[in-house]
Amino acid sequence: MKKNLLASLLLATGLVSTPSSAAIEPSSQPKVIFFDVNETLLDLGNVAQSVTRALDGRDDLVGPWFTTMLHYSLVSNAIGDYHHFGEIGVAALQLVAQQHQIDLTPEQAKQAIATPFRDLQPHVEVVKALTTLKQSGIKLVTLTNSSDAGIASQLNNAKLTEYFDGSLTVEHLQIYKPDLRVYQWALEKMDVAPQDAMLIAAHAWDIAGAANAGLQTGFVQRPGKYQFALAQPADYVAPDLVKLTEQVLKESR
Repeated sequence: MKKNLLASLLLATGLVSTPSSAAIEPSSQPKVIFFDVNETLLDLGNVAQSVTRALDGRDDLVGPWFTTMLHYSLVSNAIGDYHHFGEIGVAALQLVAQQHQIDLTPEQAKQAIATPFRDLQPHVEVVKALTTLKQSGIKLVTLTNSSDAGIASQLNNAKLTEYFDGSLTVEHLQIYKPDLRVYQWALEKMDVAPQDAMLIAAHAWDIAGAANAGLQTGFVQRPGKYQFALAQPADYVAPDLVKLTEQVLKESR
């Protein structure tokens, strides 16, 4: 019991990641694929650069800032005090600045995050992969911790809107992933059974949540990303979205 509790706490915080074991056998080709967006589809490089500038050139603080943002989104879930993900990001940036005695006003923190987050470009292989999946007849839907306005702006600026049949955000539930209720709500919205749906993400905590909700899962193992050893491993694992797409379409026929 203690081991299971510790595993749940570590997974929730996202502070521990180690390589996963072999992937489990998938069931069948999904009818709907839900996509995480940030890091999975869109490159966060310009956000990292902007945050680094805001933190006096401390690029070593970008990781702690992102972890703090995720941490307080889970705090939001726990205490029922919802704020938009962007607001949490700004507050997290201010907190990290305070922890390292860096002067940063709320307006400076907002400027460092808001514009860069809405003007991200897709990873180089993403358009090719989405085109292939779209042609296969699978419905493609984004499922993110962003706001409605945020994801609409991101997809439009990245020229990815045309590839998706819908966009779902936690703004409607005011509960953040990886809470199981988010995935269950997404399944209901798309009228699809868990075994006929898949989540593709570059975050181990997102994969863990979707797997526990009964979805098939695909892990895009971007540089520095690993699965969590105590969680159910993803059905498909690949270093980029094109290779992951090839696996899904080939192995689930």
